[in-house]
Amino acid sequence: DPTTIKMKVKALKRTSGASVERECPTDLRRQSRNLNPTFHPMQRAREYTRAVTAAKMERMFAKPLIGNLGNGHRDSVTCTATSKRALLPLVSGSADGCVCLWDLATRKCLTELPAHSRNVTGVSFAHGGQAFYSCSDDGLLHRWTLHPNDEKEDGLPSHSPVATWRCGGSFKSMDQSWTDPNRFATASDEAVQIWSPERSNPLQTHDDLFGSEDTVTTVRWHPVEGHLLAHCSADRGIGLHDIRANQALKKTVLRMRCNDLQWNPMEPMNFAVANEDYQCYLFDMRKLDIPIKIYKGHTSAVLSLAWAPTGREFVTGSYDKTVRIFSLKEGTAREVYHTKRMQRVHTVQYTADNKFIITGSDDSNLRLWKAMASEQLGQLNAREERSMNYRSALVQRYKHLPEVKKIHRARKVPRAIRNETKQAIIQKESAEKKQANRVKYDRKGKYEFTPERKKVVVKEVN
Repeated sequence: DPTTIKMKVKALKRTSGASVERECPTDLRRQSRNLNPTFHPMQRAREYTRAVTAAKMERMFAKPLIGNLGNGHRDSVTCTATSKRALLPLVSGSADGCVCLWDLATRKCLTELPAHSRNVTGVSFAHGGQAFYSCSDDGLLHRWTLHPNDEKEDGLPSHSPVATWRCGGSFKSMDQSWTDPNRFATASDEAVQIWSPERSNPLQTHDDLFGSEDTVTTVRWHPVEGHLLAHCSADRGIGLHDIRANQALKKTVLRMRCNDLQWNPMEPMNFAVANEDYQCYLFDMRKLDIPIKIYKGHTSAVLSLAWAPTGREFVTGSYDKTVRIFSLKEGTAREVYHTKRMQRVHTVQYTADNKFIITGSDDSNLRLWKAMASEQLGQLNAREERSMNYRSALVQRYKHLPEVKKIHRARKVPRAIRNETKQAIIQKESAEKKQANRVKYDRKGKYEFTPERKKVVVKEVN
């Protein structure tokens, strides 16, 4: 029929996987977007505005302190230890000789042991995680079980030492081997000694510490090489020992004494030390004449140090009453934790899940902190998790720009620390200007510029 009109009709059909469908009526509708940059000329400006907002939200929600563990100790907390086999148990020692066993899930003290008559200088879990050791200035080292192994007179369960070891002087530190369950090391005012749980006398005694008679304050086993261990001594030295040859390998002497030493669990050729000169140093055990990196920020002596299980950052506790978290590749702290009541921080620990930090201080309290200050605890739904990841990615992308950088790096610190930091900057600039003038007007060539990393080590002994 010539009067018939032909038309082409297109029908829309939505399949079960259409982008507009929702799982439930409360969900937002999915929207398809064209990601071609030519259609979004203001994308960078919008992202930058969102990054500034994300940085502000990160600081607004930064509440790192979770709370105390129970009622703490009766005296200053001197040492702590976490198990390498479990998340929940924590052992702490105090200056009054008591050792406490804690449950991190409930933040309650499971038992309190009158273990020693003097200051507890070291605690460490055994290899299996079912027992732990404690040592003290009284010259005794005890082995304990996690569960009660004795009864009191009234029939209640109690703890008693499974085994006891003695030394002529006082124990200053101890550490359980990572690889061999039948070996642990102690540091004393006599020597570095290797012990076995099955013997009452030490297997090895390293008393010839490169001609030094000073006290060994810290000893740590290598995480991978079970025959290697490192120590810090009161003569400002850092030494390495090989138990296969029963001798000391080499030693380096720094400008000031080191208070703590910890091996990086993921890069075990490196270790970090906490020093009396307010700084931390990262060393390669193959080259002890110069540190790999210097970490600054504290305004007083650094007393303790602990690596995160990932090996990408570590936490430090200082005499200046603050806790700082350093990234492995950055020389300044990304976080500074402090409270009005917290005093000098003697011990710090990371939990095995890399989410929490435990600190013990001079005010007899153990505190639990979040490793990421603005992280939200508890279960997140998919939308919340995507939103947090997006905000974090924005901040990381634009953190070098001035406005985001200012907000992202801003930290409130006590006025005393802020004043000490300003004074330290003035002193450093003055010393650098003085040295520059010496080099500039020196006619005999006596003075020259020396890199800061080369000033750390005084001498190396082989």
